[in-house]
Amino acid sequence: MRFLTDQDVWATTVRWLREAGHDVVTVASIGLAEASDADLLRVAHDQRRIFVARDRDFGALVFAHDFGAGVIYLRMLPSTQNAVHQELERVLQEHSESELQKAFVVVEPGRHRFRKLG
Repeated sequence: MRFLTDQDVWATTVRWLREAGHDVVTVASIGLAEASDADLLRVAHDQRRIFVARDRDFGALVFAHDFGAGVIYLRMLPSTQNAVHQELERVLQEHSESELQKAFVVVEPGRHRFRKLG
């Protein structure tokens, strides 16, 4: 799967996704560290990537402005990182890339919520 990760996604999560064989681009690596949240969602949509963030504000932005970009919101603390990665792995096994590109998914220890966009 193809992901664009926000500034707030920990390097360990980026590494975990890459080690699992996914195509992961960070916003910093493409010069978008200072970009607005709306611009980041547009880039993810244009590049057909699923946006990954730890910032819950993306939920309001996705639903209020209908950006059409799939978002995975990681609700994690340092102490819950492994549990969130385990649940994220389950999400990636249960849902196709095309499904995730049209959804807002909240991933937290032991569970996730999947909501289709549009």
